[in-house]
Amino acid sequence: MVELWSGYAWPTIIIVLQIVAIIIPLLVGVAYLTYAERKVLAAMQLRQGPNMVGPFGLFQPLADGLKLFGKETVIPAGANRVVFVFAPMLTFLLSLIAWAVIPFSSTMVLANINVGVLYLFAISSLGVYGIIMAGWASNSKYAFLGGLRSAAQMVSYEVSIGFVIITVLLCVGSLNLSDVVLAQRTVWFAIPLFPMFVVFFISALAETNRAPFDLPEGESELVGGYNVEYSAMTFALFFLGEYANMILMSAMTSILFLGGWLPPFDIAPLNWIPGPIWFALKIALVLFMFLWVRATVPRYRYDQLMRLGWKVFLPFSLFWVILTAGVLVTFGWLP
Repeated sequence: MVELWSGYAWPTIIIVLQIVAIIIPLLVGVAYLTYAERKVLAAMQLRQGPNMVGPFGLFQPLADGLKLFGKETVIPAGANRVVFVFAPMLTFLLSLIAWAVIPFSSTMVLANINVGVLYLFAISSLGVYGIIMAGWASNSKYAFLGGLRSAAQMVSYEVSIGFVIITVLLCVGSLNLSDVVLAQRTVWFAIPLFPMFVVFFISALAETNRAPFDLPEGESELVGGYNVEYSAMTFALFFLGEYANMILMSAMTSILFLGGWLPPFDIAPLNWIPGPIWFALKIALVLFMFLWVRATVPRYRYDQLMRLGWKVFLPFSLFWVILTAGVLVTFGWLP
């Protein structure tokens, strides 16, 4: 019995502790991202934002969570109860399990697998299922239309994201996310691949249903879209899942284009700052760009959204893949 405990239990406990060490800061980050969003939008619109609950309104996310936790979960009479409840759980779960392969530094990564990029792409592709299930199971035409919009939107922009990732992988020669970061020790990929950086960021906005591409949640025409029938903790899980996906896409942007945990310049004072701190700062910068876009850009029409994805981003990203491959082969820069 002692041998079994020493042989199997301790590695399991260590892995569980590592998972908890990732999930708890992530959930705290999600909670305070909602606070940061309200404060940033308020500052850009010359308002105060949350300022009543706690000093500077810092306890507002906790108050919101307690309010949602204490409410009654209402399930519509005509809804499919099992799918209705499972959909937000799936969305929230997928936003968490993707972090298994995210490297926070050269040594801090839960699963340092050689196909980390494929794993991330697969998880982000599955995210649409939770929204489709919610739209169908709610038995509401508004929710159903929101689900259909989300399916078309996410499939359209995943194609462009795939070509952007291929462009980066051509320059790295590996599917391991740590190798992607280490390949940027000389120069971040955001500089030589700047057009792809812009395409990836805009596609990330569409992939996470953020403004100006928040058409699945169009309040003006769909009364809230796919989550219109949700309340209490089921709504909170969708809310948490959306913001966790924002942080995940910001982390992917940081890893693919902004050097991950690497400092911007290889000088001694910057090298003293731990890698996870640099990684968190870059994620915060990209998240600020998410909020900045929401405050300044009006919502697209649906035909404009589809045209941008299929007629602009798709051919442009495909052209850039061919151009990058041609340059690498011509100058012998293939890794």
